[in-house]
Amino acid sequence: MIREVREEAGLKIKNPRLKGVLTFPDFAKEEDWYVFVFTAPEFTGRMRDCAEGELEWIKDADLLKLNLWAGDKVFLPLLKRRGHFSGKFSYKDGRLVKYSVEKY
Repeated sequence: MIREVREEAGLKIKNPRLKGVLTFPDFAKEEDWYVFVFTAPEFTGRMRDCAEGELEWIKDADLLKLNLWAGDKVFLPLLKRRGHFSGKFSYKDGRLVKYSVEKY
C-alpha cells in the first residue's frame, strides 16, 4: 500500500486512493496515454509552480467552470461518488469524438 507520494506541485499526498483508470488512444503523436486517477484525503507541504502550469486552489463548485478538456468534464464528477471507474476517451484534432465510462 502506498502511504505517501511526492507530487510535482511540491505537495506530499498521504494515503492516496485509486479512483479510476483512463485510456486515451492515439492521443498525442500517435501515442496512447494511460492515466491513473487518485484522490488523497491529506497532504503536507506548500504548492509551487511547476511544468504543469500556473497553479492555484479551486473550489470544487467552480472546477467544471474552467476551460477543461471535454473528457475531464465527464470523469471529474465521478471523483465524489463511491466506488471506482474506468474510461476510454477518443480525441481527434483536440476534440472529444467518443467516450465510454464504466462505474464500479
